[in-house]
Amino acid sequence: MSIDFLSRIDLEGIPLTRRPVVLALALVIAAGALAACGSSSSSAKSRGPVTLRLGYFPNITHATALVGVDKGIFAKDLGSNVTLKTSTFNAGPAAVEALFANALDASYVGPNPAINAWQKSNGSAIKIIAGATSGGASLVVKPGINSAADLKGKKVATPQLGNTQDVALRAWLKKAGLKTDPQGGGDVSILPQDNAQTLTTFKAGDIDGAWVPEPWASRLVSEGGGKVLVDEASLWPDGKYLTTTLIVRSAFLKSHPDVVQNLLKGHVEATDFVNSNPAEAKTVANNAIKALTGKALAAAIIESSWPHLQFTVDPLVATLDKEAADAQDVGLLNKVDLKGIADVKLLNKVLEAAGKPPVSGG
Repeated sequence: MSIDFLSRIDLEGIPLTRRPVVLALALVIAAGALAACGSSSSSAKSRGPVTLRLGYFPNITHATALVGVDKGIFAKDLGSNVTLKTSTFNAGPAAVEALFANALDASYVGPNPAINAWQKSNGSAIKIIAGATSGGASLVVKPGINSAADLKGKKVATPQLGNTQDVALRAWLKKAGLKTDPQGGGDVSILPQDNAQTLTTFKAGDIDGAWVPEPWASRLVSEGGGKVLVDEASLWPDGKYLTTTLIVRSAFLKSHPDVVQNLLKGHVEATDFVNSNPAEAKTVANNAIKALTGKALAAAIIESSWPHLQFTVDPLVATLDKEAADAQDVGLLNKVDLKGIADVKLLNKVLEAAGKPPVSGG
C-alpha cells in the first residue's frame, strides 16, 4: 500500500466538517501499512539496545576469546547498539550452568559441556555456532609413572567433573582396564579441582597426575617436575580434536541473530589475528590472563603451550560423536542424538563475506 491511495478517497457526501477526521484516519492506516511492509525486511535486526553476556576461560586454549575481548575486536564488530559483558570460568560445566540460569548468552566451552547441555535440554538450550581451538590437552604425571597400570591406586586431577579433559581421562583409563566413578572411587581416584589448585597439589605430592589443558600441562612439567604421559592429540586421527567451541543460548540466537552474526564476525577476525600475529597474540593473551588471574604466565610456558594448539573456527563436528560416545561409555552422559547440535549458517555467511571457505555443520 502507498500513500497515493489518499488521492483516491471519495469524500463526496461527507460533510466538510468531518473530512479532516477521515483524512487523518486514512493517514494513520497508511502509516501502519508502510510499517507492516517494512517489518519483514528488518525482522532479523534487534530493536533497541542489546546486552551480550559472553563467557570464556583465562586459558591459552581460549586465546581467541582473550584476544577478541582485550583487543576490542568483539566490541567493534558488535557495534554501538550492543553492550558486551564478560565473565570467566574455570571449566565448561560452570559456564553451562550460567547459560541454563540465563546469566550468560554465549560462551567458549569444551565440547563435552556443550554436549551435556544439549542432552539435558533435549536439544533446546544451546547451539554450537563455531569452533575455537583444536588440541592442547595432556596427561601429566610424576616421573615414576610410565603407563596406565602405574596409576592404579593413584590420584589424578581434572578441571571439573564432566568437562572435556575429565571425560578424556576416564575414557583412556577404561580402555586400559581401569575403573573410575564420579565420586572419586575405583581403581584410579579422579579429583576434579581448579587448575591453579591442581598445580599446587601436584607440586605438594597430593596428586600423582592431571589431565589438563594448556598452559597447565606445560606448567605441571616446568614448575611441578612432571612429564607428559599422554598428549591427547595422539588419540585422534590427524591429531585434531575439539578443545574449545563457541556456543550460544538458542533463545538468544532466535531473538538476536544479527548480534550473534556480528559476534561470529569478531570471532573470525580474532582467530585470523591469532594465527597471523602469533607473537603479539601470545603477549595479548598473557596480559589478559594476568589481568584476570593476577599472575602472568612465564614466557617459556607460553612458548611451550602454543605449538600444541590450532586456532580454528571449524567446530570439527565429526569429532563430537566420539566425544559423546566416550562420555556415555564412562557413565557421565545418557545416550544422545547430536543431530542439529551445530548451527553454522551464520558462521558460513560471515566466512563467505570474508572470502573464506565454509565449514561443515555435520
